[in-house]
Amino acid sequence: MNIVIKNATIVDSTSEFNQKQLDIKIENGIITEISENINVANFQTISYENLHVSSGWMDASVSFGDPGFEDRETIENGLQTAAKSGFTHIAYQPNTYPVIDNQATVSFVKTKAANNATSLHPIGAFSKNQEGLDLAEMFDMQNAGAVAFGDYKKSITNANLLKIGLQYAQDFNGLVIAFCNDATIKGKGVVHEGIVATQLGLKGIPPLAEEIVLARNLFLLEYTGGKMHVPTISTAQSVQMIKEAKAKGLNVTCSVAVHNLVLTDEVLNDFDTRFKVNPPLRDAFHQQALINGVLDGTIDCITTDHCAIDIEHKKMEFDTAKDGTIGLESAFGALLSKLPLQVIVEKLQAAKTIFLKEISEIKVGEKADLTLFNPTKEWNFTKNDILSKSKNSAFLNYKMKGFVYGIYNNNKLMVK
Repeated sequence: MNIVIKNATIVDSTSEFNQKQLDIKIENGIITEISENINVANFQTISYENLHVSSGWMDASVSFGDPGFEDRETIENGLQTAAKSGFTHIAYQPNTYPVIDNQATVSFVKTKAANNATSLHPIGAFSKNQEGLDLAEMFDMQNAGAVAFGDYKKSITNANLLKIGLQYAQDFNGLVIAFCNDATIKGKGVVHEGIVATQLGLKGIPPLAEEIVLARNLFLLEYTGGKMHVPTISTAQSVQMIKEAKAKGLNVTCSVAVHNLVLTDEVLNDFDTRFKVNPPLRDAFHQQALINGVLDGTIDCITTDHCAIDIEHKKMEFDTAKDGTIGLESAFGALLSKLPLQVIVEKLQAAKTIFLKEISEIKVGEKADLTLFNPTKEWNFTKNDILSKSKNSAFLNYKMKGFVYGIYNNNKLMVK
C-alpha cells in the first residue's frame, strides 16, 4: 500500500522532525520521504483535522479470551479495535482456554492473528495452566514467539518457583512478569481499603496486599539476577520500591493501568461493577503518586489492562462480579486529562522497548509503524464508541480530550 500522510505534526522526541508539520510518504510499508508538500500520482492521500503522528503504540496487557472465550471477544475484532484505538502492537495475555502455556498454543494465536494491521505478541504462562505449581515451557514458547512469561492476575505464591524461573529465563534472555497481590491479605476485599469502602460497606483491599509481594519479588530478583516486569502497580509504596530497586541496578520495569491513573475510588458510590478492577481503584493519594511515578520515569509504560468480560459475569452484585474493564478505545482520550501529550506518547510506546527490544523511529528508510491522532478534540465516550464485543468500560460517558484516527502498520492502514 502506497500512501501520503498530509500535514501531520510529528510527535517523536528522538526525531529531527519532532513538532514539525510535514507530509510522510510511505511505499510498501517503508517511509521513503518526509518533507513539505509531497504530491505523488497514484498514492492514497491521508488527511485529517489537526492530524498528529507518532511512532506506533504498544499495549502491554490485553486479554480477549480467544481461544475458548470468544463470547467475550475474538482476536479478529479485538485487533481491529486495538488498531482503531491507536495500538500497532499488543502483548496478549495467556488466560485463554486452553491456557497459552506451550509452543503449540503460542503458534496457534500468532497464526490466528496474522495479516492484521496490529501485531499480536503472546505472553506465555509462567506456570503450567497458570496453576503456580510447575514452570511452563518458557524456552519453547519464546522460540515460538512469546515475548514474556507471566500468570495473568495471579501472584506466584511459591517463592522458590519464581526464583527458579528467574534463573532459568536468563539462559535465553527471557522476561518474567510478576503480578503482585497477596490473596490471604486481600481476602474477600473488592475495593481499595479506605474511607469510601467504609462508607459503602464494602470489604477493602489494603495496599499491603500488593506491596508485601512486590518486596519479596524484588528481593528474589536481587538474588537471582535476570529481568522482571511488574504489571499494573497501584500504590505509592510500590512506586517507591520500584524506584529504589532501579537505583540498586536491578533490571526491573513496571506498568500502570490507565484507569488507576485517571480514576479514584470516589467513582464507586453507585456500586457500578464497571469500576471493579484488579488492582482496585485507589484514593487520590495513591493516584497522585502513580502520576508522579510516570512523570519522573519510575513507571516505564502505561497499559490499558484491557480485559473483556461478558455481561453475565459483570452485571452482578459488586462482591460477585468479575474484575476487569475494557480500555483500548478510551485510553488516549482519558490520559490527556491527567498527563502531557509527549509523556503519554512516550509511555504508550515504551512497551516496545521492554517486550520487543526495539525502538521504532519516524525517519526515512524505517518501517512505517505509526499512530494517527488529534490531541485537542473533545468528545464524550458513549456506548456507540465501544468497538469491543464486551461493553464493560470504566470510562463510559467520560468526557474525553484527544481522539485517535487509527494506525498504519504492517503495510496496512486501519482508521475509523
